[in-house]
Amino acid sequence: MSTDVLIVGAGPTGLALGIDLARRGVDALVVERAGELFPGSRGKGIQPRTMEVFDDLGVLDAIHAAGGGYPVGMIWQDGQRVGEHRMFDPVEATEDSPYDEPWMVPQWRTQRILFDRLEELGGKVAFGLEAVGLAQDEDGVTVRFAAGGSVRARYVVAADGGRSAVRRALGIGMTGETVDPNPTLVADVRITGLDRDNWHIFPPRGEGDGFLAICPLAGTEDFQVTAQFPEGSSVDLSLEGVRKVVAARSHLAPEDVTEVRWASDFRPRAALADRFRDGRVFLAGDAAHIHSPAGGQGLNTSVQDAYNLGWKLGAVLRDGVDEALLETYEEERRPIAADMLGLSTSVHRGEVRRGEATRQLGLGYRESSLTAETRQAPAALRAGDRAPDGTLGGVRLFDAFRGPHWTLLAVGVEAPELPGSVGVVRGPAQESYGAGLFLVRPDGYVGWAGDTADGLPRYLARAGL
Repeated sequence: MSTDVLIVGAGPTGLALGIDLARRGVDALVVERAGELFPGSRGKGIQPRTMEVFDDLGVLDAIHAAGGGYPVGMIWQDGQRVGEHRMFDPVEATEDSPYDEPWMVPQWRTQRILFDRLEELGGKVAFGLEAVGLAQDEDGVTVRFAAGGSVRARYVVAADGGRSAVRRALGIGMTGETVDPNPTLVADVRITGLDRDNWHIFPPRGEGDGFLAICPLAGTEDFQVTAQFPEGSSVDLSLEGVRKVVAARSHLAPEDVTEVRWASDFRPRAALADRFRDGRVFLAGDAAHIHSPAGGQGLNTSVQDAYNLGWKLGAVLRDGVDEALLETYEEERRPIAADMLGLSTSVHRGEVRRGEATRQLGLGYRESSLTAETRQAPAALRAGDRAPDGTLGGVRLFDAFRGPHWTLLAVGVEAPELPGSVGVVRGPAQESYGAGLFLVRPDGYVGWAGDTADGLPRYLARAGL
């Protein structure tokens, strides 16, 4: 069997990449070693920038319907409510940033939504295929599976998690640190006796105790239980084990925990792959960077890896763009992953609050070799930055950007003639953009900016347009 792109792993990263390639007409196959999609809530926070990505991928309405906003934290002591704790610095939605705060959707629901969208576009996921080895040559990669058989692909993307078999097969190391040596329980449970209007927080009661947090999972009847244990502890994931820790650390009785639907334990760490590419194989998501869950950066950074790589693979495979374009994936994504790892660690340690940085709207590629800023006096928005939403000439910009194409904004200046594959929006100078020409990449970042069209043809030629 052969395909253009083989994606190993059907988590949010692999599914988002599969969607992006499917809408570009690229033949891609997602393989997953498990027999079904991941069943737990692990990554539940979707940041505003990822909401914008989901808007473009056609799943935003489903994501909105499946989740909800984060509740206010409620601190308990001796069975009494003693104060509120707000998890995020408040922000207001604006015209250029319409999604203001994180949206809570349990990971299993996010994956189901992405899976359904992938199938809608004609994409495929093959379950029960565990990648155990690979060999690559000048023309492609052959991936072998534990159950026998293999798949031949022009490119392979490892989206198979923090213990990535593909990364290990390539011999790519990871550099990192233990963020917290204390093991942490996370479980999806059914509980009686707690309201769903608050994220319930039970501070440690004494020396050696850990915290307990119980968060209602938006769009479900479940709660997510998170409990920290002393270093070296063995975490009991059974119903009785979860009941025991909930009863010991809160006013709830053991029988108030009526069901454990999924449970896991982990030790928060931060690690970054030494490189994101080896020949025709790319690392994305947790295979490339492992985060503490604090701050909700892991899933979001991972989806945006896929969003960055998808259009570049599409350009090479569908449009005949030079393969050198693929070199910019690691160039652009690895520094951002490193920054987000540092941010996650700082949030975990209480050094940084969740706020502007964790929303990921300020991330960009100003230093990328794909970025060209040619204006004499650039305003606040520069080439390499995320292209803001807004209205230009009566057109909502996110509507204009939606889809696998490039878009030229002619803001207060004349627009040159361009290939039909590039969308053009014209309008007067406005606050977010100022004035000038702005060529917006398929992933919603300004690739080129100029006062006039001088230099634009050379950039378009490089992009295969």
